[in-house]
Amino acid sequence: MALAGCGTDVDDITVGAGKGWPATHHDGSNASGSPVSGAKSMSLSWSRPVGGPIAQPLTIGADGQMFVTTSTGNCAIFSFQMLTGRKRFCNPLGPSTIEAPTVLDGVSNVYVGDDGAVNSFNYLGQPRWRTPVAGVPVAIQFTGDGNVLTVTQSGQVDVLSRQTGGRVVPTAQLLGEPDFLKYPGLTRPASGDGLDDCHTGGPRCAVANTTAVDPSTGRFFVTVWEPGKQAAALRALRYGNGTVTQEWSAEVLTGGSATSPALSADGDTVYIGDNSKRLIALNAADGATRWTQPLPWAPRGGIAVAGDLIIPAGDDGYLTALRDNDDKAEIVWERKDLALRGTPAHTAGDIGYTVAAIGAGLSLITFDTTTGKTIDSDPLPAATGTTTGTSIGPKGEVVVATRLGEIFAFTPDA
Repeated sequence: MALAGCGTDVDDITVGAGKGWPATHHDGSNASGSPVSGAKSMSLSWSRPVGGPIAQPLTIGADGQMFVTTSTGNCAIFSFQMLTGRKRFCNPLGPSTIEAPTVLDGVSNVYVGDDGAVNSFNYLGQPRWRTPVAGVPVAIQFTGDGNVLTVTQSGQVDVLSRQTGGRVVPTAQLLGEPDFLKYPGLTRPASGDGLDDCHTGGPRCAVANTTAVDPSTGRFFVTVWEPGKQAAALRALRYGNGTVTQEWSAEVLTGGSATSPALSADGDTVYIGDNSKRLIALNAADGATRWTQPLPWAPRGGIAVAGDLIIPAGDDGYLTALRDNDDKAEIVWERKDLALRGTPAHTAGDIGYTVAAIGAGLSLITFDTTTGKTIDSDPLPAATGTTTGTSIGPKGEVVVATRLGEIFAFTPDA
């Protein structure tokens, strides 16, 4: 009776979209948009180094607790408090954790991959579970029913229980199952094999990007470059009825995938960028190409989708917005004076944020998403290089991290 009293059949921990920044590009749509009202004036609150490089955007819980992966030798995942930047915990994991994004549930349990496993810790850093996988999870999201969807760079797909880490459905292999009868001496590649190619969507990284998820249909979208293929593909798979099945595959990503897929607000269109400097819109139901739009640079990282406006990222490019006109895209505005050094993000009230190169340094740019006009500009003191992404906190805070390993937190002016 005592044991029975400890359990419950009701899972009341929320997952998915909401205040804070619970996933790499905010939620399963990967649209890099927060429901909070954006502030037109920001000020630097604090900055701090983490002691190692950073490759993935920070995630932020509903209470402002932040999480980031790195590689310091002693710690691979850090958590910091929003108000002061004070460290809450740091935990050791495998060396490839730096390439693994994090995802958070409503009570700031964190889910993260490392070399050959998916891990979960509570908000204090105490381990909850660890589940072995083949490779390093480079994509991690929540399914519509609150489970954890992970995809490794080698193409292994798993849906895990958020409570226990147990497999909810059989593992799927995007590159197929190895034939050990035909190749009896076949060995599993090292967990980190091909990770270096993930940065640019190269051929040695089968899956290079964060998965987009449509919780209403169970459909999710993943980029896959099969060995020997001339181009990478965008695939639509569906999780449901106790299995993961493929619905369609569109081999349209010339030179490999350059961005994570992002969904329109209605879920009918999926946007993706490739290494031939194109932005592509596909029908989410059948994979048919709706339009392609050449860009002056290869987009990288994420794509912000604000209504019918699409704002691509890419450190070789500049801040610009395109409109989806169903059968074609049109450029709405361009800011060729703002060289991107991070991923744009947007909030309610048509406010956007990104990091741009200003002079010899970096600045957080607050801009009007409808016009591209600069509203505010705040320097990142002594920052160089580029940033991993733009994350928005539950009270409108904006947090960015440089790839060299420094975090900058900005708060709205009163």
